[in-house]
Amino acid sequence: MESKYLNEAIIGNRNMLATYTEKGELQRLYFPCKDQKQYINFFHTGVKVNNSDVIYLHDDVNNVYKQYYDTDTNILNTEIINTYFNLKMLQTDFVLMKENILAKKYTFMNEAKIDLDIQFYIHSALVTDNNNMMSCKMVDEGMLQYAHDYTIATFAKGYKTIKHQIHNIGDTIKRGEIYDKDYIGMSPEGSICYDIGTLKPGQKKEIYILCTVGENTNVSKMEDEIDRIKRIDYAKEYNSVKAYWRKYLKDHNGLNLKEAKNPYEEKAFEIYRRSILLFPLLTNQETGGIIASPEVDENFTQCGRYAYCWPRDAVFITKAMDILKMEKETEKFYKIFCKKTQSKNGMWEQRFYTDGKLAPCWGYQVDETASVVYGVYEHYLVTKNEKFLKELLPMCERAIDFLKRYVQDWLEKEPEAEHKYHISYDLWEMCEGIHFYSLASIFAAYETILQIYRILGKNVSDFEHNRLKEEKIEKNKREIERQLNVIKQYMNNNLYDNEKKCYVRNPEDKKMDISLLGAVTPFKVFRPKEKKIQNTVERINMSLRTYTGGYQRFEQDHYRNGNPWPIANLWMALYYLESGEKRKAREAFEFVIKTAGKHCFLGEQIDNNTMKPDWVIGLGWSHAMFVIVLEKLLGK
Repeated sequence: MESKYLNEAIIGNRNMLATYTEKGELQRLYFPCKDQKQYINFFHTGVKVNNSDVIYLHDDVNNVYKQYYDTDTNILNTEIINTYFNLKMLQTDFVLMKENILAKKYTFMNEAKIDLDIQFYIHSALVTDNNNMMSCKMVDEGMLQYAHDYTIATFAKGYKTIKHQIHNIGDTIKRGEIYDKDYIGMSPEGSICYDIGTLKPGQKKEIYILCTVGENTNVSKMEDEIDRIKRIDYAKEYNSVKAYWRKYLKDHNGLNLKEAKNPYEEKAFEIYRRSILLFPLLTNQETGGIIASPEVDENFTQCGRYAYCWPRDAVFITKAMDILKMEKETEKFYKIFCKKTQSKNGMWEQRFYTDGKLAPCWGYQVDETASVVYGVYEHYLVTKNEKFLKELLPMCERAIDFLKRYVQDWLEKEPEAEHKYHISYDLWEMCEGIHFYSLASIFAAYETILQIYRILGKNVSDFEHNRLKEEKIEKNKREIERQLNVIKQYMNNNLYDNEKKCYVRNPEDKKMDISLLGAVTPFKVFRPKEKKIQNTVERINMSLRTYTGGYQRFEQDHYRNGNPWPIANLWMALYYLESGEKRKAREAFEFVIKTAGKHCFLGEQIDNNTMKPDWVIGLGWSHAMFVIVLEKLLGK
């Protein structure tokens, strides 16, 4: 598959996810989950005007582009003006809400003084490999590209193809001379052409291109399905999709934001609105699993991939979801996804597919397990639903048992002792060891389970009068309280550098790391104005703040040149809000606002030279932190 790194725009529904470049090229199409399967290798569209070569809509020297969403929706518009022919083309992409259909409406407008004869071309290649060979079959309205278990149909409403080609397309399509005697062939590629006709000056015409994914069953059934889909009123569906997303945004405006008063607020509010519209596109509606972001690197050329659910990331995202009145989605994550994915020993692995299956991993991170327990209680604080706590208590207890064994193994044994458990990666998944952030997350999980016991022991009769259960809980509480002291002592004795006068991320490399702030927010191990914490923040500002005002994750971060991360700035903003320094918080927050992407998506990283997202646009963790910070800034 081609490497296509930046998803500038994202659309979808409950089951389907599609991503685009800033020039409107369809990059990825996921179905039936947001992480499985991805079908598109490339999907190129173009026009042949009069006797020209094919003018690709996504790539021509004479094309001028403007891209925007319909206000407060996940409907994407890409305006393309070909200045050579003065042909204006509007591509409108949306996914139906009640049908898994990607609709691509193309409107052609002749702004020239001569007639323009237009043919419209599609050249599509699906992902293929030796174990999943793709083939192509032509039908009157378009083409069926199929493998053993699925078929993607691409066809037009109201138009029939005038020519097609299956083999060796790259040799001929540039001239618009596709021709093939075969109607079926063993190729992942297919090209089709529609005759739009002649546009006189000032005239416009339109065509709907429709893409749908189905099982590879009897071919006649798919052709019947095409006939049914063609009968749908897409102008009506467009209005329905627009109304759906605008209502969704209104229903989930948890901060009750109104009109912005200035450009700064306007940009911040737009990022907030885009966050609300993004979260359902990342979420598996059946299990509650949430991908970190739409995929950016299927070939592993730059990273270990992103379209998986990390429990830790999802805990941050569900906290933002609770702010946005998405409590039902949060509850699914804990009650379905987390229960389904917990290991027998009580831990959670590094990452999963959103349907709950184990995804590729390279080690475990103890903060993934601790974060889930912490997140369960955070959700309770929003809903005050004791039944929810009661149902998830056994899951949390198994996780706590795992954490207790981990603490005993790594904090209470002699350094040279043989350990039963693997040492943990840090939250950045790059460094193995005993980490300040990881210990802070365990500390918070322990505090959380004590609070859960207090609430359920006081108000729920299930174990109030059960002496054996009560004795077990009391024993568990004593051990937890003991280990709370062990953790804090270890952090102060082993993770405070007396020469630097600050905390360090682990005893080995002693680097400054933005995640050190996790011990203040969200985990509340230390208070923000404790001297050692203030010294640490001062050292972070000296070593991680770049000349643009953006913060790096940690010292000597070499991943993609060590760019600033919006998450790091948002973490600084949270710390300053906790310490009552609102001006500094706004300063850290403003960097995130001014470096947001074209459509107000937040990236994982920012290029200090361009001040634009440099990697992974639409990162759920970034958007979650933004919502959390915005809530605190507004004093909600």
